Amino acid sequence: MNNVDMSNGKELDKRTFHKWREKISETFDLDVECDLSTYCYYIANASNLKNGSAGKWLLDTFSVSNALADCKSIKNRILLENIPSDVEYLQPIVDAMKASQMLHITYRRYLNDEEREHYIMPLCVKLYRQRWYMVGRHWNDAGTGHTTVFCLDRIRGIRPSSHTFDYPIDFSPEEFFRYYLGGITGENTKPRTIKLKVDAYQANYMRSLPLHESQEEIERNDDYSIFTMFVRPTIDLLQEILWNMDRVEVLEPMEVRKMAKGMIGKMDEIYTE
Repeated sequence: MNNVDMSNGKELDKRTFHKWREKISETFDLDVECDLSTYCYYIANASNLKNGSAGKWLLDTFSVSNALADCKSIKNRILLENIPSDVEYLQPIVDAMKASQMLHITYRRYLNDEEREHYIMPLCVKLYRQRWYMVGRHWNDAGTGHTTVFCLDRIRGIRPSSHTFDYPIDFSPEEFFRYYLGGITGENTKPRTIKLKVDAYQANYMRSLPLHESQEEIERNDDYSIFTMFVRPTIDLLQEILWNMDRVEVLEPMEVRKMAKGMIGKMDEIYTE
C-alpha cells in the first residue's frame, strides 16, 4: 500500500499474494511462511541467499532490472558493463544442463588460435569478471573423462546431441571451484595459504569486497593489514594481486612470491626497452 506505483492505492488480493508467494519459492528457492502467533510473514530459509548462489544472483538481477525500469527518463545517465559471452551460447548450454544432454562444441584456444571439437557433458556454469565459464566432462568409451573449463566467448559453435548422460555423483560445482579465484583452473596447483600485505587504503576495499570466501584479516595497524586466504595460486589470483600494483605484496609462500616477482620482472623489461 505504501508503494502507490505498485498498488494503485488498492489492497492486494489474497489469492494474488499466495500466487506471488509460490512463484517466489519456485524462482528464488525462498520459502515465505506465516508465523501463526503474529500472522506476520517471513523468509524461512534466508540462508539460501548466500553469496554465489543462483537464487541471490537472480534476486539481485531482478532488483536491478526493476530499479532500471523506473529510470527510463535518465537512462542515458546509467552506464552498464557488457557481457559479450552470455547471449548466444548460455541459453543452449543451460537447456542442455536441464535435459542432461550431451553437447558438441567447437572451441578456439587463444594461445595458438587452434580450433578443436569437443563432445562433453555440461556440468555447470560460472560468471566471473564479465565472462561466463562452463565446466564440461569429456566423453570416452567408459562414459567418463577429464573435466575442462570452457570460456563461452571462445566457443565458435555448439550443437546439442541426441544422447543424454547421468549427472556424475562425484561432481559438485561448489567443491570444484572452492579453492579457485575466478574461472581459470589448474589441476597441478595445490591449495595453500597465501599471505598478503595490503596498505591501509587498499585494505578498505579488501574488507568490503573479499578476494575469496576464505579471506581473513589477521593483522591490522595504521599503515597496513595482513590478509590470508586458502586458494590455488592460478593466473586469475596473480592477475588480481598485480592489478592492485604496489598496494599489495605477496609475503608467503615464497613460491607464489617468486611467481609474482617473475611477472613484474617481465613487465619491467617491456617498459625498460
